[in-house]
Amino acid sequence: MTPGWVTGRSPMPPCAPGREAGIVCRGGAGGGWSGGEGLATRSPCGPRLSAPGLLWALAVMMAVEEINNAPTLLPGLRLGYDLFDTCSEPVVAMKPSLVFMAKAGSRSIGAYCDYTQYQPRVLAVIGPHSSEVALVTGKFFSFFLMPQVRPLPTSHPPAHLRSPRVRSRLRLQVSYGATTDRLSNRETFPSFFRTVPSDRVQATAMVELLRGLHWNWVAAVGSDDEYGRQGLGLFSSLANAKGICIAYEGLMPLPRAGGTRLGSVQSLLHQVNHSSVQVVVVFSSAQATYSLFSYSIRYRLSPKVWVASEAWLTSSLVMTLPGMDRVGTVLGFLHQGAEMPEFRSYVQTRLARAAEPAYCASLEAGRLGLEEHVVGPRCPQCDRASPENVTDGLLYHQTFAAYAAVYSVAHALHKALLCNSSGCPAQEPVRPWQLLDNMYNMSFHAYNRTLQFDTSGNVDLAYDLKLWVWRDRMPMLRTVGSFNGSLELQFSSMIWHTPGNQEPVSQCSRQCREGQVRRVKGFHSCCYDCVDCKAGSYQRHPDDALCSKCDQDQWSPDGSTRCFPRRPRFLAWGEPAVLGLLLLLGIVLGLVLVALGLFTWHRDSPLVQAAGGPRACFGLACLGLVCLSVLLFPGRPSTASCMGQQLLLHLPLTGCLSTLFLLAAEIFVGSELPPSWTDWLHSCLRGPWAWLVVLLAMLAEAALCSWYLAVFPPVVVTNWHALPTEALVHCRVSSWIMFGVVHATNAMLAFLCFLGTFLVQSRPGHYNSARGLTFAMLAYFITWVSYIPLFANVHVVSHPPVQMGTILFCVLGILTTFHLPKCYLLLWRPDLNTPEFFLGGGPSDARGQGGSGHGEETQGKNK
Repeated sequence: MTPGWVTGRSPMPPCAPGREAGIVCRGGAGGGWSGGEGLATRSPCGPRLSAPGLLWALAVMMAVEEINNAPTLLPGLRLGYDLFDTCSEPVVAMKPSLVFMAKAGSRSIGAYCDYTQYQPRVLAVIGPHSSEVALVTGKFFSFFLMPQVRPLPTSHPPAHLRSPRVRSRLRLQVSYGATTDRLSNRETFPSFFRTVPSDRVQATAMVELLRGLHWNWVAAVGSDDEYGRQGLGLFSSLANAKGICIAYEGLMPLPRAGGTRLGSVQSLLHQVNHSSVQVVVVFSSAQATYSLFSYSIRYRLSPKVWVASEAWLTSSLVMTLPGMDRVGTVLGFLHQGAEMPEFRSYVQTRLARAAEPAYCASLEAGRLGLEEHVVGPRCPQCDRASPENVTDGLLYHQTFAAYAAVYSVAHALHKALLCNSSGCPAQEPVRPWQLLDNMYNMSFHAYNRTLQFDTSGNVDLAYDLKLWVWRDRMPMLRTVGSFNGSLELQFSSMIWHTPGNQEPVSQCSRQCREGQVRRVKGFHSCCYDCVDCKAGSYQRHPDDALCSKCDQDQWSPDGSTRCFPRRPRFLAWGEPAVLGLLLLLGIVLGLVLVALGLFTWHRDSPLVQAAGGPRACFGLACLGLVCLSVLLFPGRPSTASCMGQQLLLHLPLTGCLSTLFLLAAEIFVGSELPPSWTDWLHSCLRGPWAWLVVLLAMLAEAALCSWYLAVFPPVVVTNWHALPTEALVHCRVSSWIMFGVVHATNAMLAFLCFLGTFLVQSRPGHYNSARGLTFAMLAYFITWVSYIPLFANVHVVSHPPVQMGTILFCVLGILTTFHLPKCYLLLWRPDLNTPEFFLGGGPSDARGQGGSGHGEETQGKNK
């Protein structure tokens, strides 16, 4: 027997007294319907009894009897049914379909312009189970003389069905097994409903299962019929959208008489057998799946994980195939139904009664009078049907769908006839279009479950994930998960075919570690190389193909999955370099203060007077301020500190160099110019005019600094790229040209000092001041010339300590070459601190103040 259907009929004479509702039975007064599954196959279907079809027919019969015996659903009315076998063939199904459309009481179909009052022989059709047959009958019932207009998805009938003249041409059809997603199209199938979910839901559940078990490298096979083609297409599109790669894909031809050839699927199976694919999705009918596994078992293909579609997951044809326990792990989804404990006893009762010869004879006598080529000859195997033959495959989820389909039509009749607890007041016969009006978005009850049709005519049922667990060469179904919009898995209940019950792995490439992205190779996105994200980038999602850049205020190490905030970095007070420079500052500043103290204490001595007197003390004080300028470099930079660094460096340094310039000029005048000019120039260089030169030099430097700071001020910037993990906060020079101009003033003073003393010749017996000035200027130039390449080549983070060190070494160079030798003489050679040795006498002695002779030790010896 193959899946068939149940038909609903219009009011007809009630069942004959004593006759049970069997193969053919007329409905009661007021409205009725009928239908079912064939009990056994006929000529084109083969002689084998189909247990599922028989059970679906019995579920329909039980539902009809419950409704007829219920006092509230259709009080005072009785329903009837006719059962036909479709043999899963559209041509076979069309024969009874034409009978259903016949006018009540006749065998002909009337052609009218207005079918509003047309009363067909049946009111509703239950079935068929096959998607391929349902597509044909669905179009026939929906488009029988009906124009094609796009429907509106509302809670009422679509707009083009609201005309009674149009709706009267429709015939209500409720399937309990046709799951193809094409039947959800209300434009093509406006009168089709079903009590099972669409294949789209099942395909979605399969994809979520693969994702939940991390299987992204699979093969997919479908049967070459409507069910397999659309199911495979749905699965492929949904899988690709979720990043699952289908390595191999193919369609299996349906088995025909004389062979079970698989065509191109044979080569596909061998390719899968020798590949890393461990999971095969089979969206197929039971007959095609039987051929597939027969071939796989015959050629001893390696075990795989087989994800089954609902059509063959519970098929006894596949389950009983010898060797099926060696193919691997089988699991798939079944829609949930309501358990019906009474149904088993009902089946046993009905089959026991069917074994009685008198009962079968009464059924033969009660035929409807239809031609044998329509209803087919009686199946001789029906007499040999027993509970043992059919109840082994009894599954409540399958029979409940047929049971619920009957109740959906009964509830629609309840609404159409305005029934209540006391009866159904409507006296007019129910037309099919009236029944259809009440089906849209209808909610109804079937065996303590509430179901509702959506705008596409589908019901929302959850799925159970079933796993085949073998017991004595016959698998039992174990629930290992569920799907109701989201997947839930029970990993502890799963049993795999792998050694040690290890979860199978079906991936083209290994899972990348955290912090790695996929570099796709080839045509499939699941085949890739894992590449570490470099520093400054990170892996945002596990399936990313490219690393994401961190924001500029963030950082990340190599192979990271997140970014971290950058800490601000500047020259902190506690850094070792700063501590070392502060120690140097303390030494240099201490020496400056010692020299300043000695010069102040001995301010009237010939040595101090020869060094410039008060101007020498002023120069030492300026050197102290230059040292203090380095205190503006450590700490977080600010606009004020950036400006103060330049101002506090250049102005005091100009003051110091200007005093040394005056001393160099005095030495140059005394040694290189004619004696007639010496006294006048000495008076200018030693009097108040000397302070005017210092003031003018400092004013000029102050003007340059002010212009530089006003027009090209240094700015505080945050460099996000200088350091890998930190944000460098530093002072940036706006104009290096102006920065050089500001330094050029002091460089010019130092150069003039160097020129004024470098070529001066000394006289024996007198102190050589020119030598100290020459070496002081050399120390100045060596320090700042070394600063330029050093500053240009060190990392920007080292610029502040380089500047600090340069300033301190510049001060230390001037101090050690010019001032500290004089401090030595003041402390340890006071016998040389005489006017004759430092100041000399007369013009000739004045000329001898300069000179470039020997050092202090030599001069002491020549005293």
